[in-house]
Amino acid sequence: SETVDAAGTPLWSARSAIFARGEGGFGGARGPSEPVEFPTREPDFELTVPTLPQQALLYRMCGDRNPLHSDPDFATGAGFPAPILHGLCTYGIVCKAAVDAAFDGDASLVAGFKAKFAGVVYPGETLRTRIWHDDNRLLIAASVVERDDVPALADVVLTIA
Repeated sequence: SETVDAAGTPLWSARSAIFARGEGGFGGARGPSEPVEFPTREPDFELTVPTLPQQALLYRMCGDRNPLHSDPDFATGAGFPAPILHGLCTYGIVCKAAVDAAFDGDASLVAGFKAKFAGVVYPGETLRTRIWHDDNRLLIAASVVERDDVPALADVVLTIA
């Protein structure tokens, strides 16, 4: 999708896809995979960012009515012990943490941000975000502290403008 201002000037474009593990049946080839190769050195930044216990309910106020994020019985029926945080919320928290750490909060330095959802985050958990400068991009690993750094996002790349 492309978002434009009132004069028709492009502001940003967004691309999204849904990957439902194990669902299959689409009849196509698997498609390319671009795993991120992290440097062997220590990250340039390592941050821990808490999520709020009510974080998913804040998204509900913005119009997301998916009961997986708010209804404990529904979440249990879907195989989770509790409602899960929206993937887009995790994505936004990690992107903001990277921009704050690497660019002192200047989002105009971001040309692009991509990630794969690698696991669930439960509201109230803490995200560990490790960031490496690599030429014109930041390479990022995001995991959940409380669950022995289980990955939350994978193959995260922030392209620098």
